[in-house]
Amino acid sequence: MALEKLQIFREKKGPVKKGESLECDNTSSIVALFNPDELSLSGSIGWTTGKAAERDVPERSFSGGDRTLSVKLLFDTYDTPTLRKKDVRTEYTSKVFELTQVEDEKHRPPYCQVWWGTAGKIFQGVIDRLDQRFTLFMEDGTPVRATLTCTFKEWRTNKEDRERQGLKSSDIAKRKLLRRGDTLSVLAADEYGDPAEWRPIAVANGIDDPLRLTVGRALTVPKLPLNPKPLTK
Repeated sequence: MALEKLQIFREKKGPVKKGESLECDNTSSIVALFNPDELSLSGSIGWTTGKAAERDVPERSFSGGDRTLSVKLLFDTYDTPTLRKKDVRTEYTSKVFELTQVEDEKHRPPYCQVWWGTAGKIFQGVIDRLDQRFTLFMEDGTPVRATLTCTFKEWRTNKEDRERQGLKSSDIAKRKLLRRGDTLSVLAADEYGDPAEWRPIAVANGIDDPLRLTVGRALTVPKLPLNPKPLTK
């Protein structure tokens, strides 16, 4: 059986239009020269603690989760005959480093997917931290061996997240308590995936001034129409 190499696919280059699904570029990938010995997956659950009178424990509300993948990759051009001791940065590490750089069209670094053999897609996210250690050099200073420790943070679009969580779909009316710092645009972004859709919330709750909101007020978040009217030019 042929050895399956771990691969990292990056998001397609170019601008992303509103409403479009994000896709990875399947025509090229960063292929691990040596498969890692281990993958480290971790997750944290966020809980907001509030004050509560006459209780032994405080109130806690779920504020979101976060998952991380950490992997160590080794790249070497010194002992690889076909590369003839070329610069390991040019051949390998610069491609990983590009995943940390802001793209002009998107105004952010690209997201990426980690795939490995029959396990398929192991992780989808963005690089949160990249540590590069160059450990072998030629006489002229050219680096020919490097170890990269990549830490990925899980990431999905609002649309993908709503599809995975039925309670967050935009076709179900819900009630939300306003928290400090909340705005109608924030609620619209969370519920509809578009901060510009704040007006239906304002109309449903009789809000004339969206800048004057009371913390603790319960708001109705209406479902969006299935066929919204197109914007006039």
